Amino acid sequence: MKTRHFLPLLALTLLPGAAFAHPGHGENGLIAGLLHPFGGADHLLAMLAIGIWAALQPRALKLAVPATFLAALLGGFVLAVSGAGLPQVETGIALSVLLLGLLIAGAVRLPAPVALALSAAFALCHGYAHGLEASGSLAAFAAGFLAASLTLHLGGGLLAAAVQQRLPLLARSAGAAIAAGGALLMI
Repeated sequence: MKTRHFLPLLALTLLPGAAFAHPGHGENGLIAGLLHPFGGADHLLAMLAIGIWAALQPRALKLAVPATFLAALLGGFVLAVSGAGLPQVETGIALSVLLLGLLIAGAVRLPAPVALALSAAFALCHGYAHGLEASGSLAAFAAGFLAASLTLHLGGGLLAAAVQQRLPLLARSAGAAIAAGGALLMI
């Protein structure tokens, strides 16, 4: 797919979905799960950032980073719905956005175990937050937010892959913007 065809589709993912992502609109289960990652800048930026960062990694990590993220996302979800406590979740979420943005901006390539551990730690916080807000069928909600998260990972990865050859500084600039968003979330 050519970049000029893909960018308008990616721009659609950035449209505000917050009006539909909160209770009171009749969504639950699968639909609520699908909408949840789009409902807050923290989740939206983190999901896109994982895709971008993974695309900038060596071959073996291109799939391992988002796969690890999705597995830990589900683990965090299970922790939340089972009633287990996880301290400083909101701080962890904001920190994940900040650090992912910095990793992208700096074009950082970490050793595989470190990259995967960071991905899992970040996802645990995001998954826990999804679990706290789950509604309707928990399995359907989980399937929805995992599918939406994967879609955002793929969108970020495709964007990074499309611009990496022609405009390599654009991906790094996107990382700086994500880091700035993370810094604002930390305040």
